[in-house]
Amino acid sequence: MNRKKKIIESYCLLFTDLLSITLAYGSAILLRYQKFRRVMEPELHFMGFICFLLFCTIYSFMLDWNREFLLRGIFVEFVAVLKFNIFMILSLQCFLFVIQRSYDFSRLVMGYFFVFDIMIVWLIRLAMKRLLRAYFTSQSNVVKIMVIAKESVLEKTVAQLKQHMDIDYEIVALACVDADRKGTVVDGIEVTMDGRDVLEAARQMPLDEVFINLPDEDKRYVKHIIYDLESMGIACHYNIDVIEGPQKEIRVGSFAGYTVVTYSINHIDYRRMALKRLIDIAGGLVGLIITAVMMPFVALAIRIDSPGPILFAQTRIGKNGRRFKIYKFRSMYVDAEARKKELEARNEIQGLMFKMENDPRITRVGKFIRKTSIDELPQFFNIVKGDMSLVGTRPPTEDEFEQYSSHYRRRISMTPGLTGLWQISGRSEIVNFDEVVRLDLEYIDNWTIGLDIKILFQTIWVVLTGKGSK
Repeated sequence: MNRKKKIIESYCLLFTDLLSITLAYGSAILLRYQKFRRVMEPELHFMGFICFLLFCTIYSFMLDWNREFLLRGIFVEFVAVLKFNIFMILSLQCFLFVIQRSYDFSRLVMGYFFVFDIMIVWLIRLAMKRLLRAYFTSQSNVVKIMVIAKESVLEKTVAQLKQHMDIDYEIVALACVDADRKGTVVDGIEVTMDGRDVLEAARQMPLDEVFINLPDEDKRYVKHIIYDLESMGIACHYNIDVIEGPQKEIRVGSFAGYTVVTYSINHIDYRRMALKRLIDIAGGLVGLIITAVMMPFVALAIRIDSPGPILFAQTRIGKNGRRFKIYKFRSMYVDAEARKKELEARNEIQGLMFKMENDPRITRVGKFIRKTSIDELPQFFNIVKGDMSLVGTRPPTEDEFEQYSSHYRRRISMTPGLTGLWQISGRSEIVNFDEVVRLDLEYIDNWTIGLDIKILFQTIWVVLTGKGSK
């Protein structure tokens, strides 16, 4: 996306969202109390208003919920606004719960605001969408772009640009450098230049940017074109794709003094990753408190049931191959690791994992704490430490990792988690390691903060119902 367009769009929408919240909140207060001076607990209701404004700012920039705003239809926009308001109300409820003032805040004000803000934000956004589209596509603001390509890739280049360019771009000229295509039309655009007159034509026409797709072309010719266009003040986009097919992320930058193109299958937005880490720390600290409360009772039960340590520590593989010690409440006899080889023939999962429904190494207490997932509680220490996340992929053992193929290794390209898609998808019913890998890669490829929150809620339901754990 054009950076100028992104800035204008983001800040216009943030301003209108904050204005909508102000209008909706003021209307809700007036409908409930008739006059502002009659508001009960005015300081608390003012704090609620500030909470909404802060949430809107964070939601807009940290979660980037306005992505593809101009491409969203009327219904999709309504769903996005509804989701935004649901999360905003939940954030206020959490804030009121933490300060123990839930019962002092007017339920009618909250309900009125929810309805008003949905309608006001939705209607203003529909109007803003029309205004922004008109503004960005006007002749004074549209970005005029020329395409310079070889005959072999000319049609494909134009088609791909039209499919993926933002609405504020317009292809105004085509140049075919290695064949006489003048006068022919490609996807509604006439070819008006060849390799000899492209620079002269560029000097005489309204032009903002140039896209160059000249695979295997002589570098001296490419340098000459780019240098001359740059000297005119025209921005040049030179296609240096060396891998066929779309990549998740391609970045051009510098590395140790070299200009490099970086290819990555995982798209990392550091704002969202920072927010994910903050959620991990907050959730991990809460989890440690729960662990501290439960530990005396669990420790006593483990010690009475079988001799050995209370905690079980094992080396696992973390993000991109980093080793770390994972901690659990011990649910097996102390010789469990030694006895594993004897039981490998009875493995019920195809592939690189070991699992038995009636594993003789599990103690009586172990069966209970596994069924209820209590054995996982010490992993909150790993989460606070940063070795793990609340939600992620399953961390493999060293033995499993040593047998990984390239495809399997990608599942550790993200920080492993206490829970994930595998855990909420009926983990005891999965009998093939490839299915575990598929779920982990599905999580990595589609990761969002919203997906994490969804998995966390589903995990709570799975733990409470005992679904999928044996």
